[in-house]
Amino acid sequence: MKTLILIPAYNEQDSISNTIQDIEGSCSLEDIGYLVINDCSTDGTKEILEKYSIPYLDMPINLGIGGGVQAGYRYALENGYDIAVQFDGDGQHMAEYIENLVAPIKAGKADVVIGSRFLTNEGFQSSALRRFGIRFLSELIFMLCGIRIRDVTSGMRAVNRKMIEEFAKNYAQDYPEPEAILASGSGLS
Repeated sequence: MKTLILIPAYNEQDSISNTIQDIEGSCSLEDIGYLVINDCSTDGTKEILEKYSIPYLDMPINLGIGGGVQAGYRYALENGYDIAVQFDGDGQHMAEYIENLVAPIKAGKADVVIGSRFLTNEGFQSSALRRFGIRFLSELIFMLCGIRIRDVTSGMRAVNRKMIEEFAKNYAQDYPEPEAILASGSGLS
C-alpha cells in the first residue's frame, strides 16, 4: 500500500535532519514516502529542507498544527496515497515503530492507529501538568466514545484512505489530535 509520512514542522531546525535520518534508516522507502509540512518556520528549517533536498510543502502563513497536517492530508489524497502517517518533526517519536503502526491498517483491522509516547518511562516524557491534561482528555474521550487512548495528543498516528479523505476536508484546528480521535469514532485501534 502506498504510504506517505507527513512531518509537520514549525521551527524544527535542531531536529528535522535527525527525524528524516531516522525515517530513512528505519523505513523501507520503496512503498513509503515522506513530506515535511513547513508551517512558516522562522528559524532555519526551510534552509535545511532545501539544502538536503527534503521534499516539503511550504505554508504561506502559519496555520498551526491542525492546518499544517490537513494540508498534508490534502497532498496525500491528491497524490493517491492509501495510508498517511503523521510523524512530528520534533524528535519525540521513533521511526522504527512506523511498520507496527501501519500494520493494522494494512490488514484492514483499523481506520486509525495512534502511537503512544508513554507505554514505558523511556524517551520523551512531558511535564506533570501536561500529563494531567492528557489523562483528563483520555478519560473524556473514553466517556464519549468508549475507546481507551493513552496518548491523546500523540503526533504519531496512521490513517487509511477513508480517513485521509475525511481529514483532507475536515481536520480540527484548535486541539487537532484529541478532536481527530472524536471524529474518527470507532475506527481506532
